[in-house]
Amino acid sequence: MPSSPNSLVASWGHARRGLHAIGDGHSVRDVVLAAHATPDRKYHTLQHLQQCLSVVETVSHLPDRPAEVEMARWFHDAIYEFKGANNEARSADWAHEELRRADVDPAVAARVRDLAPMTCHASNLHRTDEQLLVDIDLAILGAEPARFAECEQQIREELARVPSYGLRTKRKSVFKPFLDRETIYSTQVLHQKLEARARNNLASALAGQIKEDAADAGLKHGEPCRHPSTP
Repeated sequence: MPSSPNSLVASWGHARRGLHAIGDGHSVRDVVLAAHATPDRKYHTLQHLQQCLSVVETVSHLPDRPAEVEMARWFHDAIYEFKGANNEARSADWAHEELRRADVDPAVAARVRDLAPMTCHASNLHRTDEQLLVDIDLAILGAEPARFAECEQQIREELARVPSYGLRTKRKSVFKPFLDRETIYSTQVLHQKLEARARNNLASALAGQIKEDAADAGLKHGEPCRHPSTP
């Protein structure tokens, strides 16, 4: 399971070999890892990359082209700027450029480029590899409650420059559509493993945000702020 530096090294090498890339690409790998370790990142970090690659490993028998899915996951968050535009597209272009430099087949490099930004979380994907990459990115929603809560806090810290009410509004606009879906996960394996817990986590998070909004509204109108557990 890619949960250590050695496992990350193994994952990178595995993906490179599967793509028939020339050379080991260690310098590129190190730049990608360093990008995930910058101080401004709180959620889109090495921890998130490691956890996603762990899921990649558990479902490695499912993709049509496993190495392409693995490399696309490596580059998905390679560029992440708080106010940057098209972070995912820029990350995908970076992946394509590096793979072509490594003499990866043009069609293969193009597919990785197309996969890398696929975690826009569209629900109408048809290719297995596309569905898997999105489900892998959404696996955090079905994490154990303690890890999901940690994720929420990390997102708060990463977006600390957004006013608290605006941040809650943004999170609700992201979380609620997932609950409104017929299914969150498109692949049967991850649906069976994570769907129920993801829905519980999301429902709990939204309930907490509603309480926070109510508390804010009370303060704005001069009402006392009751403890969140007060009915």
